[in-house]
Amino acid sequence: MSSPLTLGTEPIGKLLRQYALPAIIAMTASSLYNIVDSVFIGHGVGALALSGLTVAKPFMDICAAFGSLVGVGASTLVAIKLGQRDYESAGRVLGNVIVLNILLSAVVTAVGLIWLDPILRLFGASDDTLRYAHDYMVPILIGNVLTHIYFGLNNVLRSSGHPNSSMIATIVAVGANIILDPVFIFWLDMGVRGAALATMISQAIAVIWQFTIFCNPDELLHFTRRMWRLDPRIVLDSLAIGLSPFLMNLAHSFVVIILNNQLKAYGGDMAIASYGVINRVTFVFAMIVMGLNQGMQPIAGYNFGARKYDRMLRVFRLTALWATGVTTLVFLLAEICPQLLVEVFTHEPDLIRMSVPAMRIVLCVFFCTGFQMVTGNFFTSIGMPGKAIFLSLTRQVLYLIPLALLLPGLFTFYGFSGLNGVWASLPAADMLSALTAAAMLIWQIRSFRSRLKAG
Repeated sequence: MSSPLTLGTEPIGKLLRQYALPAIIAMTASSLYNIVDSVFIGHGVGALALSGLTVAKPFMDICAAFGSLVGVGASTLVAIKLGQRDYESAGRVLGNVIVLNILLSAVVTAVGLIWLDPILRLFGASDDTLRYAHDYMVPILIGNVLTHIYFGLNNVLRSSGHPNSSMIATIVAVGANIILDPVFIFWLDMGVRGAALATMISQAIAVIWQFTIFCNPDELLHFTRRMWRLDPRIVLDSLAIGLSPFLMNLAHSFVVIILNNQLKAYGGDMAIASYGVINRVTFVFAMIVMGLNQGMQPIAGYNFGARKYDRMLRVFRLTALWATGVTTLVFLLAEICPQLLVEVFTHEPDLIRMSVPAMRIVLCVFFCTGFQMVTGNFFTSIGMPGKAIFLSLTRQVLYLIPLALLLPGLFTFYGFSGLNGVWASLPAADMLSALTAAAMLIWQIRSFRSRLKAG
């Protein structure tokens, strides 16, 4: 029981390294799911298959959004309950994670399988890329319950003082995926369907590992007979806190739908493939920032619950500083050597020629996104879902969607490439959302400082 309690006493820098490093390793390894699939598919199947995978990604993100609705909310609730030393309620949250994920994943799977092809058409699939997207999504949807449980339990592991176990679970899953991908894609000649099967089997192995931990009665949080009944209050609190990342993932998926269709209109399937390459490059580094966020989350949540606001603010500042360093590195790589990054995924000349200038445009202000991501997660970590929801929606809905719809036409009107207008909408939204996050953060910090002076 001593491990989670150190969140309120150990030095902040030491805690953040202790919690963030395993999360960074886990999230970076987790990003290899899509990266490895894309590398094998891009080199082994072709650019159209890579475009089909890009079309399928927003659908996968929607599935993941329902998992984050439960997992992130429950893990934050666990951290707060542990900070309040309410261990019985923290245990009931664990049982609710499993039950809720099973129920939600069953609904998502049924809806997805029934209307799969129309959904993929909506997401930007053409006659040439539909079959690739379809073949990839069928196994993903069938195994969706494993994905939900896997990510949900990993979140709870971190919040209950087991960041290393969470990291190991992810490494086990990714390691199995790397081994199984070439077996299914090449040796068994299953193409994109083989990549999806490899992912599902890998996550099943990780879930087994997670269950062995929570079945141990010596753990602070472990499975008991009484925890499986849904508690309405826990369900509502978990869903309320998890609503921010859910809406962020959901909004991101709808933005990708709009972007895919705009890219198809102004650049064709090759432009969608280019966007897929750029996304996968940034995804690796975004996962590092998300790892930092996950390391910050239990520390900030515990100290907020314990009313130690000075420690809570210190962990935010340190996390934001490290995250900005990561996203600045991405910006520099994209501007200095974009072709090297693109060639990791493809050697097709047409795709390289389109992706290199696009990457320079899309990531020209990426250095500011680390701060924006940390600020949104900070509000989630301390149980302020309303502010986190607003921040998560500003970039996706308030800024990016209107820009993606308006800029291509505006660029075309003034004699520039409409495709460059699509690319330019992304950095413009990044800058505006970072400024909005800064304004909200300044107001909130002043509020916390007034509490410190009062108490």
